[in-house]
Amino acid sequence: MKSSIQISLTSEQYMRVSYAELFNATNGFASANLIGVGSFGSVYKGSMRSNDQQVVVAVKVLNLKRRGASQSFIAECETLRCARHRNLVKILTVCSSIDFEGHDFKALVYEFLPNGNLDEWLHQQIMGGGEQKAIDHIVRLGIAIDVAFSLEYLHQHKSLPIIHCDLKPSNVLLDSDMVAHVGDFALARFVLQDLENSSGWASMRGTIGYAAPEYGVGNQVTTQGDVYSYGVLLLEMFTGKRPTDIDFGDVFGLRKYVQMALPDKMANVIDQWLLPEMENDKRDKSNSNKSRDLRTACITSILRIGISCSEETPTDRPQIGDALKELLAIRDKFHKNHSSEGAPSSN
Repeated sequence: MKSSIQISLTSEQYMRVSYAELFNATNGFASANLIGVGSFGSVYKGSMRSNDQQVVVAVKVLNLKRRGASQSFIAECETLRCARHRNLVKILTVCSSIDFEGHDFKALVYEFLPNGNLDEWLHQQIMGGGEQKAIDHIVRLGIAIDVAFSLEYLHQHKSLPIIHCDLKPSNVLLDSDMVAHVGDFALARFVLQDLENSSGWASMRGTIGYAAPEYGVGNQVTTQGDVYSYGVLLLEMFTGKRPTDIDFGDVFGLRKYVQMALPDKMANVIDQWLLPEMENDKRDKSNSNKSRDLRTACITSILRIGISCSEETPTDRPQIGDALKELLAIRDKFHKNHSSEGAPSSN
């Protein structure tokens, strides 16, 4: 298995990179350059030469002491080797070598995306510190559509469908134009892939709160498991609440929280940053209320899709392509209604 991965990677036009080069690129994997920590390793920002120019990169260094890390490296290499889409992270190269102390070293090098991950944008205002970076509902909808496009591509992959298995906001990265790119394929599986082994990697099926309930009883991963995670992602994006929020407890979850608000109390569950209180004078109050109503209706429609995608039973969930079509229709309807509402007035 390892040899086939090595051959397939080196046969493509990836730049070759050594441990020393990555060491230098990240200033010795300095803590100041640490930009993320995942299940199987740490990610560092770095700068290195590629095609005669200096490029900023993200270097994911595997923690090979972690059970399943080597398998996750192979899974990510194999997935990104054959998957190419504008809404997936772009891998530049890999490094499988030894470090200066003679220990095995494995790393993946990605294109650096300057706007960080979606989790930071959704929850930074809660964590405090620094400038607030709240994003409006249209930007969030665009991100949700980007993620749906990436999943549709993976699930309909020409040779063999690919299941991400760990979709969540921290694995959605944003470029300078706030276009979303799904990353971290450490747990990715190809449909029909043999999972009949006891490794730590093979037994992992996502993150608590986002993993489909059927995975909790050992069921094989499916594309509908990704759809469940996507539904939870939508609910989190537009309520501003994590599925693991302590306010929900063990029984009362995020999905139930939103479902109970339908249809008349949606303004109570929508992220406060998406429906700011209007403090305009009386002349603008009517237009402000109409704008707020349009946004509330738009977000409510999105949350309904989130509820549908996160159904308990896999067969009750839509295909990701169907959810995508609905989101595109919601976006088009909002823009049309917003334009017609805004046409008569001018500031």
